[in-house]
Amino acid sequence: MGTHKLLLALNAWLPEDIRVLAAIRAANEFHARFDAIGKQYRYFVWNHAAMNPLIRRTAWHVPRPLDLAAMRAAVPFFLGKHDFKSFSSNQGYAKDSTIRTLTCCDIKQSGPTVTFIIEADGFLYRMCRGIVGTLVQVGQGKFTASDVKKMLSSKDRRLAGMTAPAHGLVLWKVFY
Repeated sequence: MGTHKLLLALNAWLPEDIRVLAAIRAANEFHARFDAIGKQYRYFVWNHAAMNPLIRRTAWHVPRPLDLAAMRAAVPFFLGKHDFKSFSSNQGYAKDSTIRTLTCCDIKQSGPTVTFIIEADGFLYRMCRGIVGTLVQVGQGKFTASDVKKMLSSKDRRLAGMTAPAHGLVLWKVFY
């Protein structure tokens, strides 16, 4: 079957909220998970007193104003190679390493929508949501930007910020 026919067949069977936009033939030994060299997640926050009902299942509602400048000041502490144990949850089994390299952590605002764009060579369980939750708490004045450095060095989940809810997170891109 050609890739064009595969694309049509997949979309015919997938639910309406999932679509395959492109398909290419991969080598037989290709593994979607283990051959990835990085991922990009995006996390959406609706920062307004009233929640937009059209995105209530795809964005986190944060009703109080956020200090974006304070949040952006905390971003550089996350960038680079660090032990992110403080920002992940226990998955129920030991990891070989909790060290990851964050290559991008950007915060964009368009009206009340705040989008976090986070790229790394890999992510620990709930790591992205731990970073976003902590950045939002920096924006609420609960932590300072320099507190992030202390959180990273502590390697203790109890000392870092909250974990953002799952419904605002999207795996946006996988790099091969």
